[in-house]
Amino acid sequence: MAEYEACVLGLRMAIDMNIQELLVIGNSDLLIHQVQGEWSTKNVKILPYLLCMKELCKKFVNIEFKRLSRAQNKFAHALATLASMIQHLDKKYIDPIKVNVQDQPAYCFHVDEESDGEPLYYDIKRYLEEGNYSEGVNNDQKSTLWRLASHFFLGGEILYRRTPDLGLLRCVNSQKVSKLIEEIHGGICGPHMNGFTL
Repeated sequence: MAEYEACVLGLRMAIDMNIQELLVIGNSDLLIHQVQGEWSTKNVKILPYLLCMKELCKKFVNIEFKRLSRAQNKFAHALATLASMIQHLDKKYIDPIKVNVQDQPAYCFHVDEESDGEPLYYDIKRYLEEGNYSEGVNNDQKSTLWRLASHFFLGGEILYRRTPDLGLLRCVNSQKVSKLIEEIHGGICGPHMNGFTL
């Protein structure tokens, strides 16, 4: 996220200077490949940054992203070294940080209504309960379902999804979502939760 923030700030500076063509050089495989659309973005925390970057890129006539390793990017290394050597006379001096209030939330999740009346996770839950696939499912769909199911487990009747940081997400249907959101916002812990958890 820090690398995305740095790149967003750089793009905004270039836009403010009316630059029309830009070559962005970075050492982050993740950022460069995601912005170019070569890699998918699975982390929901990074998605707003990526969307912001794509909107900013539209303001240039031509913009190109190029990856260089840290060892090859001697110019950036020299700038970072120079910046670390400069000390302000007043040790308490802090550069002001401008904070923009956005017109939309940083995290936005949409709960789709189920078209067939079953929750979106129904096939995974049934596969874990019964160990078999729905009728008419081809081999690719079976492989996908098997791969997805490896991230889920049943705790009695409740289906949970494991997160990369070993957290557990409870799967709920769309009717329960509204009730849970109201309880989380209005409950005693509502104001104390961070934005992503909320």
